[in-house]
Amino acid sequence: MSEQIVLVAEKRDRAGKGAARAVRREGKVPGVVYGGKQNPELVAFDQIVIRKAWHTGTFLRELCQVEIDGKATRVIPREVQIHPVTDQPLHVDFLRLGKGARLNIEVEVHFLGEEESPGLKQGGALNIVRHTVELNVSVDAIPEALEIDLSEMNIGDSAHISDVKLPADCKPTITDRDFTIVTIASPTLAIVDEVEGDEGAEGVEGEEGAEGEEGATEATEEGGE
Repeated sequence: MSEQIVLVAEKRDRAGKGAARAVRREGKVPGVVYGGKQNPELVAFDQIVIRKAWHTGTFLRELCQVEIDGKATRVIPREVQIHPVTDQPLHVDFLRLGKGARLNIEVEVHFLGEEESPGLKQGGALNIVRHTVELNVSVDAIPEALEIDLSEMNIGDSAHISDVKLPADCKPTITDRDFTIVTIASPTLAIVDEVEGDEGAEGVEGEEGAEGEEGATEATEEGGE
């Protein structure tokens, strides 16, 4: 995994909606650190720091270090509540990760060799079924990403989870099928029917068409009243 994010937290004394609102008025985000066979800790983080981390799009897949009173704890974000209008973080939950712990985590899939793919060169469409794959993995061996090579894929070919070389001590959480991750589909051709001859023109501009427009106008006016 990439270098762990370090988040400095302050302890909170009170729980509840009123206490959380007071924390937000100070420009901070209330949160909780739980798990690891320890009592939950109420904390608060700088709002700008949490907002920046959230907008990376990968925050819920990142290992972090939360520092509380100078003591660092390894955690992973489990949930971030976001305001539906302002898009500001309202609350964040972190799960403690002890040594040797395992967890289910979404890992990004990177696609390589697009420029060399025969299928894509022939106009095929890259159909990505899964941008991420959920893996059960040790916290000490979370992969940065999974890779799929497209350089030899033709139109109609597909890549499944069995085609991915998974790191050691790592397995997909879906075990009942060999699920598809990406395919190269045939190009879609739009078929346009052209109207030829005078008969087609009369169908658009004839008297019946004019009457239809008038009737539509009357119906609109009546509906407006």
